[in-house]
Amino acid sequence: MNVLLREPGRPRITWYGDDGERVELSGAVLVNWVSKTTNLLVEEFDAAPGCRTLIDLPLHWRTAVWSLGALRAGATVVLPADDGSAPDGRGVDVVVTTRPQEHSGDVVAVALPALARRFDGDLPPGAVDAAGAVMTYADQILWTSETDPSEPALVAPAATAPVQGVLHGDLLAWAERTSPEAGARLLLDGRRPVLDALATMIGTWAAGGSVVLTSAATAAALEADGERRERLVAQEGVTA
Repeated sequence: MNVLLREPGRPRITWYGDDGERVELSGAVLVNWVSKTTNLLVEEFDAAPGCRTLIDLPLHWRTAVWSLGALRAGATVVLPADDGSAPDGRGVDVVVTTRPQEHSGDVVAVALPALARRFDGDLPPGAVDAAGAVMTYADQILWTSETDPSEPALVAPAATAPVQGVLHGDLLAWAERTSPEAGARLLLDGRRPVLDALATMIGTWAAGGSVVLTSAATAAALEADGERRERLVAQEGVTA
C-alpha cells in the first residue's frame, strides 16, 4: 500500500460506470477506503489468515477496495462460481455481496453507486450494510494479524481465470507479471475476469501506475464507438 502514497494526490483508479457515472480515487483516498474496509473486516468478522472472504461483486472499483481490504487483513479472497458459491466447494467465513438475500451466515451488503447512503433492498437478519458501516471505521489500519505467506491469497473458478489460486507470499510477484511499463495509465476492460483484473490493477499500482476501469457495459459501448473511446483515452491520458 505504501506505493500508493508516494504521490498521494495522484489518481490511482478512475471508474466509468453505467449511466455516465465517473468516480476517481487518488492514492490517499484509495488507501483510506482500504483501511476502513480492513478495520471493518477485522473488527466485525475477525478477518485474519485462514479467514475465507467471498467477494461476490462484479468488476467495479468497490471490488478492488474490498479485495484489498481482505488481503491486507491476511485473509483469503474467494471469487465465486456462477451460482455464487465458493469454487472449490469449501465454506466461507464472510460474504461481501450485492445480493445478500442469496447468502447465509456473515454477510456484508454492498451498494455499488458511489453516492449510495444505504443498501437498496431487504437485508437478511444480522447483515452489515456497507454503505453506512464502512465510514464509521478509522482511516488508518488499527491492527491486523501478521500475514502468513503460505496461506492462499486468492481463489477463483477454473473457467474464469488463468490460475485458480495464489499464495500471499507469491501475490506481488504474480501480479507484477501482468503490469504495464512503470507509471502507465492503463485502460482496463470491465468484461475481464475479476481475478485477471485484480492482478492487473495490483501490478499496475506496484509499478507506480494508475487504472481507468470501465464497467462491462461501458467497455462494450466503447468497443462499438471508436470515437468515444478515443475521446476517453485522450481525456484520461491513457498510455496502455
